[in-house]
Amino acid sequence: MYFLTGWPRRLLCPLKSEEEPFHVQPSSQRFYFAVLSETQLSVWFSRPSVLIVSYIESAKASSQFGFYQQAEWKQDDSMIAVAAANGYILLFDVVGGGEDKYLYEPVYSKGSRGVKVTPGYKEEQCAPALSLEMKRPIDLEAPITSMQSLQEDLLVSTADGYLHVLHWDGVSNGRKAISLCSVPFSLDLQSARGGLCLDLKGVYIRDMTYCVTLDGFAVVLDDGRLGFITPLANRITADQLQGVWAADVTDGTCVAVNNKYRLVTFGCASGSVLVYSIDTTTGSMQLSHKLELTPKHYPDVCNKTGAVKLIRWSPDYSVAMVTWECGGLSLWSVFGAHLICTLGEDFAYRSDGTKKDPINISSMCWGAEGYHLWVITSREEAELVENMEQAPPQTQQAGILQFNFIKSALTVNPCTSNQEQVLLHGEDRLYLTCGDPTQLSSGSSESPHPHNLPHGGEGSPTHHPSPNSTLLGYKHWHVVQIHSTYLESNWPIRFAAIDTAGQCIAVAGRRGFAHYCMSTRKWKLFGNITQEQNMTVTGGLVWWNGFVVVACYNFIDRQEELRLYLRSSNLDNTFSSVTKLHSDTLLLNVFRDMIILFRADCSICLYSMERRHDGPNPSASVELLQEVSMSRYIPHPALVVSVTLTSVRTETGITLKAPQQACMADSIILNLAGQLIMLQRDRSGPQLQEKLPFCPPVVLAQYVENVWTTCRSNRKKRHLLEALWLSCGEAGMKVWLPLFPRDHRKPHSFLSRRIMLPFHINIYPLAVLFEDALVLGASNETVVYDSLQGPREGRESLEGLFPYCTVERTSQIYLHHILRQLLVRNLGEQALLLAQSCAALPYFPHVMELMVHVVLEEEATSREPIPDPLLPTVAKFITEFPLFLQTIVHCARKTEFALWNYLFAAVGNPKDLFEECLMAQDLDTAASYLIILQNMEVPAVSRQHATLLFNTALEQGKWDLCRHMIRFLKAIGSGEMETPPPTPTTQEPSSTGGFEFFRNRSISLSPSADSIAAGKFNLQKTFSMPSGPSAKGSERWSKDSDCAENMYIDMMLRRHARHLLEHIRLKELGCFSAQLGFELIGWLCHERTRVARVDDFVMALKCLHKDFLWPFPVTPAGSISSPFKNGHRRTVLSQHLLKSQSADSLLNSDMDTARPQAAARNSNHTWLDGLGALGPTEPTEMDTALSHGGPQTQEAFLSPLTNKTEECSIGSATDLTETSSMVDGDWTMVDENFSALSLTHSELEHISMELANKGPHKSQVQLRYLLHVFMEAGCLEWCVVIGLILREATVIKQVVNFLDSPEVPHETVQSVRSGLLGVDAWASTDCLGYKSFLNMIRPQLQKLIETSVEQIQPEAFLTGASNSKLAEPQPGGPSAEDSRGPALLGLALPLEPPGGLGTGDGGVPEEQEEQAVDEGVYDCTLS
Repeated sequence: MYFLTGWPRRLLCPLKSEEEPFHVQPSSQRFYFAVLSETQLSVWFSRPSVLIVSYIESAKASSQFGFYQQAEWKQDDSMIAVAAANGYILLFDVVGGGEDKYLYEPVYSKGSRGVKVTPGYKEEQCAPALSLEMKRPIDLEAPITSMQSLQEDLLVSTADGYLHVLHWDGVSNGRKAISLCSVPFSLDLQSARGGLCLDLKGVYIRDMTYCVTLDGFAVVLDDGRLGFITPLANRITADQLQGVWAADVTDGTCVAVNNKYRLVTFGCASGSVLVYSIDTTTGSMQLSHKLELTPKHYPDVCNKTGAVKLIRWSPDYSVAMVTWECGGLSLWSVFGAHLICTLGEDFAYRSDGTKKDPINISSMCWGAEGYHLWVITSREEAELVENMEQAPPQTQQAGILQFNFIKSALTVNPCTSNQEQVLLHGEDRLYLTCGDPTQLSSGSSESPHPHNLPHGGEGSPTHHPSPNSTLLGYKHWHVVQIHSTYLESNWPIRFAAIDTAGQCIAVAGRRGFAHYCMSTRKWKLFGNITQEQNMTVTGGLVWWNGFVVVACYNFIDRQEELRLYLRSSNLDNTFSSVTKLHSDTLLLNVFRDMIILFRADCSICLYSMERRHDGPNPSASVELLQEVSMSRYIPHPALVVSVTLTSVRTETGITLKAPQQACMADSIILNLAGQLIMLQRDRSGPQLQEKLPFCPPVVLAQYVENVWTTCRSNRKKRHLLEALWLSCGEAGMKVWLPLFPRDHRKPHSFLSRRIMLPFHINIYPLAVLFEDALVLGASNETVVYDSLQGPREGRESLEGLFPYCTVERTSQIYLHHILRQLLVRNLGEQALLLAQSCAALPYFPHVMELMVHVVLEEEATSREPIPDPLLPTVAKFITEFPLFLQTIVHCARKTEFALWNYLFAAVGNPKDLFEECLMAQDLDTAASYLIILQNMEVPAVSRQHATLLFNTALEQGKWDLCRHMIRFLKAIGSGEMETPPPTPTTQEPSSTGGFEFFRNRSISLSPSADSIAAGKFNLQKTFSMPSGPSAKGSERWSKDSDCAENMYIDMMLRRHARHLLEHIRLKELGCFSAQLGFELIGWLCHERTRVARVDDFVMALKCLHKDFLWPFPVTPAGSISSPFKNGHRRTVLSQHLLKSQSADSLLNSDMDTARPQAAARNSNHTWLDGLGALGPTEPTEMDTALSHGGPQTQEAFLSPLTNKTEECSIGSATDLTETSSMVDGDWTMVDENFSALSLTHSELEHISMELANKGPHKSQVQLRYLLHVFMEAGCLEWCVVIGLILREATVIKQVVNFLDSPEVPHETVQSVRSGLLGVDAWASTDCLGYKSFLNMIRPQLQKLIETSVEQIQPEAFLTGASNSKLAEPQPGGPSAEDSRGPALLGLALPLEPPGGLGTGDGGVPEEQEEQAVDEGVYDCTLS
């Protein structure tokens, strides 16, 4: 409602004085402030806050009258009455300074134009010159205790128990004195017949205030009793006064009244504020509520504040400021919602934790429109901080502090309650929530000067916010500075309004109005300033359909008018539609195309509006529909807080039969001094269109501060959109919810159509997002800066005394409160309908959790047994939603262990819930239940369930979960799991296809020959060392390998590996090994003759193609005539293609490998052979192109070569998501050399077809890694299968050579032979693309067939055995340049060299040059 902002200001007094001010009193309009010190009366102006005139009493007069004590203004600001200590009333005339006399004038900065204005403008803009003339003093012959200004009279109470009624002129009719003893007091007006009920002898009035809307005086007697005195006639005379008093209160100290809500507030010596209302029938005082600090929020200061010293209601009566004898300020809304208190948090403590003394206040009052609070601190306080701002010697601190406030637009312009934006206004700027900058192009929404921002569209003004809009979760305000030209002559801003889309804002000050567009960031002001100054907005303003609707008073015609100004045209009366009104308008609101006005004669007018396009600009026509007199129900027009037209009504059953009626304006809702009154249309008589009479009013609720309703409709969320939302101060919020029969069944006769549900929220509500089930608000936050400024001469500055105040946007979910209230009332069906309509909200799971959590905390911690617990009902309710299992476990994990038994007694056994999670494949939730089970069950049960979960996680490839389960199982075994395992803070990303073995490695694809020279290979060291997290895991395992748990876990891992290999899921096997640090090679050695056999080569080949997204090879029609048969050009081409390989691909590792001696048998082999080279008899390997659609394919793949600037990749035709081996390469070199080679169309076709026959680069890397693993483990059948899919003739050749070894079982030889023959047969019929490769390895196949029946000599294996895993390279071996293959269990697996070495070495024969294909190259060293 009201929020503190910034630091308070201290005002400087230009006059030297020894006296400190102690009292401040505002004039009726709050433009002037009378400040008293002991012998001095000063008048200050509001804006700028400067001293206008000061009257200093002479020493002689001062000794006669005594020191000044308090002051009171006449209603028209023409006189001031000052009470002096010796019982004198001093009357001062406030006299204007004449024509063109003003004390201050604005100084414009260089270059800015002076404003040409109408006469009288400067006096309004600057402080006017006034003078004070003292009239004849009035001696009342007794000390004066309080004064109260009336229209023509001044009411003064004295310490001798008399009330004096003085005339302001001090002459006519003299004065009347009324003895308090003659006023009859009773508990209510009906019991006044018993004569005097109070003994008032010797009692006087300590404090009193007049209440206009109650027409009486609230008084505090000096013995602490509270009363209310009502004049029975128009004049105040002794025999015409009647008093009522409040029972059981004897510690009253001060009083203030709220005219808008008819409330009387009394401060008490206990520190609390009692708020009373006057019963209209009996006239008795009834306690409405209390304003007091609660021990919950202020345990330190509660009951230590001292007596209440002052209460001050804001000018709009929406908040009350309270201060106590011990100091401090506290702000409450009208019905007790606590907003600010300076006795706690950063106001009370310094940044180092030491306590500050609370600020002690001797007097305070609100400034114009509540933008400032003028505070005069006590003498000690003033001495503590005086002269801290290094004031010039001729000035002195006046001891006046100004606190700055911003307030909600709802306080004065309640028609903004049907918007879904929060709009706050300060004295010179607006704060609004219009979404985050992702939707608005404004980069810095909190900038206070939007004019300095670049122009950019923030969405057109006609944009309508969608549900789930950007109003959620964005913390910053959009701050709009009000145009200074408008402010200078029309301060203060009195009304502000925002349109539905949050794109247009209008503000109205003292005269005229102005509006601002968010998309253009421009203000529109009246071009003719006379038009602006000739109107004042009286009843507020609101946006409708691109028009500003204004209820205003026309000074020229002296006529109240309703005007509509078009937003898009110039702000001028010629573009306005004017409707004359017969009475002053107090409030207005809009519902669809209707305007509702509330007028000063207590009548309500309904108008219809229509937008027309009959001219160059759209115009609006307004037509009176209906007038409704409310004078019977409304005692005073000022009591109406808001008026709303709505489609809400009690009989919601009608909407099922006639949904079109749901959009009609069916009811008028009035907030009458906190009572919510509804008038529904009377549909019982003849149905006249729009002219239906209204039924008598019905009271819906009490203590209402704000009302929200919407004119939108949404069939899916009818509960929320057809509800009425109320803010009720301390009582929180209420919602008047419609109840719908399910599935259009006939409603029960006993079921009410609507229900009022109360609920508490932690923020002050300022807007309701209906579809999003959210309340938006704002709250004060503080920032301490006292550490920046050390104390000077033992004193603190204002910045040290007060924290810097900011206003934060807040929001809160309320849905769980409503669902709970419905369940309490056995309306589960309605709760289910409501919850299902909101199930798509992103925070719906959180809503469910909150509901369980709140009910659980209340019931499980209750000291008394609960006869009808709600938790089982809530649990049953949540089972209707799929997120039931997550909700329960999340709630349990956030609740203390002691409450778990109560929770699971209601929701079910955690073992059953765990099994449900497994059945639903929700493993993460199951893992959470495992922690619950571990705390509630014996270790054996935990282990059993953990094993189940571990196996399921393995099967689904949830590697992170597997790692945590391994840790969990090991900890159970070692007894570490007495406390729940810590949830990992960082989840490692699971593999998306690349083996995690390569996670922290880099592979250099440098084409230089030096990299080869340095690249000594020791692959067994490189490949068998797990990387990343699994390295630590395996290290840990090796330490406790004797532990039974480790053997148990190892057994499960081996079983899973066996399962994967049996089902030919090699990709998963690789990920499994890399992620969990599984020793794959060692395990494969054990399984070489068992599960690592390949029974069906064709099936295995097909599975690998599918698993690795590897395209089946195809053969183009003209494959025989290859242009690359000469071989030379082919090698050069390969070099340049290889140069383009990315250096930072998936394999980020330099691998260091030692040269195997087996490879020395053919030192001419480049290690290009291993990856990309093919046999010498393969003339048509690269002649692979699709036999149909070839030309289109080539062009698509080669497009990067003609454009150097594009980021392109060449990928396989079957996999658009993966990248090939030429991604991100250095295309420049390729491009230049292609042009140098002058490739023909036919040659390009062969290159593109070769690329099309390859799988994704990542798959290629993975297959080569697996090939290496199987080679090391001696699984020759799998080596053949992978060699086939990679079409590596060298691999097949090596395997066939090693089959000669006597160590190789005869079954393996037979299996390889029959497998290759099976593939050959399959290729002949189903996949001709493989035939060219099979033809190339025909000699090896032939050799295999011939030798399979011969006896293999044992010596043949011994040669290879010397190259086993443990063999080290001999120092006298071949040079590093010739080292091109690893030592792998006696199997030489050549790896790919960087391209270009074929011709670079100079010693490579043409046969090997032909084998240099454009495959990726890996220069590997261990990083």
